[in-house]
Amino acid sequence: MRKSFTVMLVVMMLSAWMLAACGSGKNNNNETPDNSSEAATETTEKVTISIYYPTPDRVEDRALEDDKIRRFKEKYPNVEIIKSDWHYDPNEIGIRMAANEAPTLFNTYATEGKFLVERGWAADITEFFNEWEYHDQMNPILQNQFIINGRVYGLAQRGYVVVTVVNTKMLKEAGVPVPPLDWTWEDLYNTAKAVADPAKGISGIALMGKGNEAGWNWTNFLFEAGGEIQKVENGKVIATFNSEAGLKALEFYHKLRWEANAIPQDWALGWGDAVGAFAQGRTAMVIAGADGPVEQALNQGGLSPEDIEVYPMPAYQKGGKHTGVLGGDFLVINPNATKAQQEMAFKYATFDYFSEKGLESLEANIQERKKSNKYFIPPVIEYFDMDSEYGRKVKAIYDKYDNVYRYKDEVLKLLDGKPEAQFNTQDYYAAMTNAIQEVFSKKDVDLKKLLDATAEHVQKNVFDKIKVQ
Repeated sequence: MRKSFTVMLVVMMLSAWMLAACGSGKNNNNETPDNSSEAATETTEKVTISIYYPTPDRVEDRALEDDKIRRFKEKYPNVEIIKSDWHYDPNEIGIRMAANEAPTLFNTYATEGKFLVERGWAADITEFFNEWEYHDQMNPILQNQFIINGRVYGLAQRGYVVVTVVNTKMLKEAGVPVPPLDWTWEDLYNTAKAVADPAKGISGIALMGKGNEAGWNWTNFLFEAGGEIQKVENGKVIATFNSEAGLKALEFYHKLRWEANAIPQDWALGWGDAVGAFAQGRTAMVIAGADGPVEQALNQGGLSPEDIEVYPMPAYQKGGKHTGVLGGDFLVINPNATKAQQEMAFKYATFDYFSEKGLESLEANIQERKKSNKYFIPPVIEYFDMDSEYGRKVKAIYDKYDNVYRYKDEVLKLLDGKPEAQFNTQDYYAAMTNAIQEVFSKKDVDLKKLLDATAEHVQKNVFDKIKVQ
């Protein structure tokens, strides 16, 4: 059983684990083999797989995926690849599986490992993983989240620690002091209140207020105040978010809404709405993984790197930890697929991992963006260790281009990533979203009563049905 833990993330500083691992692979000549140069697969069996394909707005990512498909088919001409337009939704996955409509290879979140495994919706890929020569070079901070009871059920793609992205240009233009990077809840409150201009449709901070994203956003403040989502006791999962820390976090939301008047008047915003508002200059701050808001602000909103700043989540009080939810994107293989389909899906998922072709494709993507006057935004946490040999090659590519966005070392050192709950996190998020909507819509709501009622609901309808082994 994977235990919940808090890990200080000095991004890319996992060398203690990974440098040793780098020496244990099959490659002993200090060169990274080109995965695509291996002999073509021996089987001539016709295999069809459907794969996760980026959304239409991610033009550059689609071009990158198309190039990968082309190269993969050159090596495996017997494989037909279908681009799936379905993107993971915890409310749809059961229906998709029952109707046998889920892709062979689909994307999911860090929260979903145990959920998918318990329902039989993620293939056990331990055999493929262990036979893969780079399995011991995967970043354990990410990969371990999909290793359950010693078995592997997914592949890490990229990770994040939730941060607050700030439009410092808006602050300066409004005459609002730019807060220090080592900031607190009080700093966030004062900044959001000062820059908000409701009459002009400008909010200080776009807290997410609909979808499971709202509960996800709020959980960062629960963690910062020292709270937990759940605990396991005597084989049972117990809700613990209706604690003193949880009440402090809910009170802070209430203050931002009703005292500071700092959130959008139309507060029912999902991830895309909130991030879009930030990119359009309609809010000064947004809470998310860094790469999404930065990508949209720079490449769609026309802002420059000097206009924005990635901040860690604010500490509850001075000297406290800047704790943000540690999450990530993963690829999962459909357990209903045939063994041949699962094998090819695994080969496709890992096709560019640790490969020279992967490096070439990365550099081509950066170059293409530069031609279009767009920035490349790397993830905060890669599937590999940046201090490994492969990581150093990636960094060398980044260093060649001025259109690669750079996260400040000072910020990276402040990040404190805490994994999401082990059991039924999305159900918890959904319940907290309902509570947050109550807070945003009713000024006189009894916060303690609301939080207790939400915990009771989650306990009775979700956690009590879980059997911990």
